[in-house]
Amino acid sequence: MRAIGIILAGGNNYRMRELSQKRAVCAMPIAGSYRSIDFALSNMSNSHIQKVAVFTQYNAISLNEHLSSSKWWDFGRKQGGLFVFTPAVTAESNFWYRGTADAIAQNLTFLKNSHEPYVVISSGDCVYKMDFNKVLEYHIARKADITVVCKDMEPEINVDRYGILKMNEESRIEEFEEKPVVARTNTISCGIYVVRRRQLIEMIEKCVEEDRYDFVKDILIRHKSMKRIYGYKLKDYWSNIATVEDYFNTNMDFLRQETSDFFFRQYPDVYSKVDDLPPAKYNVGAHIKNSLISSGCIINGTVEDSVVFKKSYIGNNCYIKNSIILNDVYIGDNTHIENCIVESRDTIRANSYHKGEDGIKIVVEKNDRYVI
Repeated sequence: MRAIGIILAGGNNYRMRELSQKRAVCAMPIAGSYRSIDFALSNMSNSHIQKVAVFTQYNAISLNEHLSSSKWWDFGRKQGGLFVFTPAVTAESNFWYRGTADAIAQNLTFLKNSHEPYVVISSGDCVYKMDFNKVLEYHIARKADITVVCKDMEPEINVDRYGILKMNEESRIEEFEEKPVVARTNTISCGIYVVRRRQLIEMIEKCVEEDRYDFVKDILIRHKSMKRIYGYKLKDYWSNIATVEDYFNTNMDFLRQETSDFFFRQYPDVYSKVDDLPPAKYNVGAHIKNSLISSGCIINGTVEDSVVFKKSYIGNNCYIKNSIILNDVYIGDNTHIENCIVESRDTIRANSYHKGEDGIKIVVEKNDRYVI
């Protein structure tokens, strides 16, 4: 493909509450065995983009560890590959990334040293499948300066926290407003853009001169009348991990047959770092109903309408309902967990009771797992 990829994975999101205190949002576990950044990386790989840069910053230890080997997404190659950039003190700058445009500006050498004519920019905290070749063909056919991937959301969904856009009959964007107080349309930006590499360099250098740092506000919105900016509508599944409720609902979507089949039974595949773990073990007394159980788990109790991530242990007479159990959690006997997200590596003592009454409850317990 005649494009390089950039994945923006450095931001912090306080609406994720305790879940973002130990990891970046792009490293959030999804669907039992994946991280949220796996979907963007897999889309890049499946679209035959051979050179991809990931810009990390906030709480990036687990994310960098996840990206330590590029072979899982087929980026272990001589030409191109996977590049991970973190903020660094240089002669020109001693700042952390102050925005999405500033993240690109501080790594502008990556763009200048590349030879592909186009750039695909994607957020790393979205769950979706997309062929970027179709977006690039659309971009070239429209002779666009920038193409924004967008989606029409359902009327009942609150879209005020997204970038809202309005297009004319030719799909050219006429209005673009970031996180409006009142949304006048339900068409949102998916945080995926296609732009010519040289033009992107020019616009980023202009932002640097004017001390501007945000890609959406200082490039898209500012240039919407001067540049040919078009929208490309995504009609398949798309979800943004922006709040605890979004994260919970996205994982629960994988319990639906159509969502599970779309991601895991239809070509192309979604890739992730593979752990060498045994299959899940269901002991006598285990009862599973409409749940996703990952490898390395040992189940002794009842699990209903839940997602259980890798290497988790659920004790005897436990009842887990409508909950997410993250990696390496130990749940003692006779425990009731409902409408909860249990943080990874937690140890829940026997006879515990956790239930989310007003929304989703995040359970963080750091008890000793082994008692002498």
